Amino acid sequence: MNRRTHAVLAAATAAALTLGLAACTSAGSTDDAGDQQGVTTEGNGIIGGTPVKGGTLTILSNQDFDQLDPARNWTMPVMDVGVRMLYRTLTTFRAAPGAEGLKIEPDLATDLGTPSDGARTWTFHLKDGLKYEDGSPITAEDIKYNVERSFSAELPGGPDYAVRYLNAPAGYAGPLGGERLGKEAVEVPDARTIVFHLKRPVAEFGYTVTLPTFSPVPKAKETGPNYSNHPVSSGPYKIESYDRGKRMVLVRNTHWDAKSDPVRKAYPDKIVVDQTLKGTGIADRLIADQGEDRNALSYVDLPASKVSDVLTNPEVKKRLVSENAGCTTKLDMNTTKAPFDNAKVRLAMQYAVDKEAFAAAAGGPAFNDIATTYLPPVLTQGNPIDHFMTKPAGDPEKARALLAEAGLGGGFATELVTSTGGKAQAETVQAALKKVGVEVTISTVDPTAVSSIVGDKDKQPGLSVGGWCPDYPSAATFLPMIFDGRSIKAKGNQGNVTRFNDPETIADLDRIAAMDDLQQANQAWLALDAKIMDKAPAVPITWQRKPVLVGSNIAGAFAHPVWAAQLDYAVIGLKSVQ
Repeated sequence: MNRRTHAVLAAATAAALTLGLAACTSAGSTDDAGDQQGVTTEGNGIIGGTPVKGGTLTILSNQDFDQLDPARNWTMPVMDVGVRMLYRTLTTFRAAPGAEGLKIEPDLATDLGTPSDGARTWTFHLKDGLKYEDGSPITAEDIKYNVERSFSAELPGGPDYAVRYLNAPAGYAGPLGGERLGKEAVEVPDARTIVFHLKRPVAEFGYTVTLPTFSPVPKAKETGPNYSNHPVSSGPYKIESYDRGKRMVLVRNTHWDAKSDPVRKAYPDKIVVDQTLKGTGIADRLIADQGEDRNALSYVDLPASKVSDVLTNPEVKKRLVSENAGCTTKLDMNTTKAPFDNAKVRLAMQYAVDKEAFAAAAGGPAFNDIATTYLPPVLTQGNPIDHFMTKPAGDPEKARALLAEAGLGGGFATELVTSTGGKAQAETVQAALKKVGVEVTISTVDPTAVSSIVGDKDKQPGLSVGGWCPDYPSAATFLPMIFDGRSIKAKGNQGNVTRFNDPETIADLDRIAAMDDLQQANQAWLALDAKIMDKAPAVPITWQRKPVLVGSNIAGAFAHPVWAAQLDYAVIGLKSVQ
């Protein structure tokens, strides 16, 4: 989920605070021509310099991937795994930290797309010789097929930009039942050409097609909801084995041609994802840095309880990557469920939450900034906006007064669902709301189950803690994704988890979407952000940094500005292979 237009944004991202990075190193000699294309090492704090070819990289995790199906992959950092290792898209982001990482390059396509008809039509041509893991050719028809799959109710939860933008017939339900999109939406004049026809102008569509929706899926390999178990690779790696929730092994896709791919370097021979770690096991192993763990990295954030162990040890601290993720963590209120269907109650929550305590539970100021509006600073020209001008610890007196005005001066009870790893943060919400008379029962579930509960209208409780990251450099990938009532689904509801369905907001979203002046649109997004804050479907809590620890033999590690500050798997590998 990611960002706003280009020059201003790039500067804002380049200036993002970096904590505890290793000393900057220059690129060493490369082992293939053009190996550093799209990668900048000098002055950017890339850990370990340039990797060597070969070896086994281990990724340590405590959770399964929720979706590797490219039509359904819409969570960070799973998108990073998918589009950097398993499948390619029409365009993709450069493999570089800071401002350079916000720039796009052709991927499967020969260029960044050709707009016509006032940016309502976009044409892309595929490169020659592209192949899947089995050696069969990648065609434009395969990209069209995956775009169609994103309309399918049987495949919920993925990016819905195709649904929003394409000139598709009303009620189109995807290809699984045999129905295909016509030329009014997507044309495939030949095997290497695909033409998208949009409902309205989209000047940034070249960025839209970086999303996994715009990667190829061969119709002959369709397995419906089971496709996530083995998506057919168009990228540098293919799945050798995948025991869900336990272990995934990736090996080289021998039919991937590095000459056609300017971004992915595929340094390791093999990548092993261990998903069985619990508690602080990942951090403990990487801090100890013994044996094969020197060749490992963490898929998940450093636990708050281990922050001191890392920051007080210089040798470990220099292996920490921690940059602003450009995302907003928020307390989402189910606006279809009483009493959160009452705007006054929701407004009270804006004052009741103790953001300072929440941030402390999430690692403190080293890894969090207090959020004061929905749009993160990277989408507000680098400057945070404080909408309510409330102390970080909240204003319980103001919250109680608003609850009294709503007829709930005696308080109420509600439930909050969160992942097991988010329990400490949830408890700060519980404690803060108790001060204003709201009794919160916390339900903790496995991280992979949160989205299925929150996304199901019949199961979703009153409160949940979630977040949003822009998909590419535009605020159009933020507010419309989380507050457009037309995107709400009964099941598989991903973006608008507050189920906020406000006609005035929808009208504003459409009005701004039609603007062709990007500066004017930027100001309009800021104004709309403030209006939605007053309607309070969610409480923005923190703008987090993402702390990720790597082993001492890891090279090419840096936080990518698009993948929510996750490590960029396109260029990571080992310093040496023994």
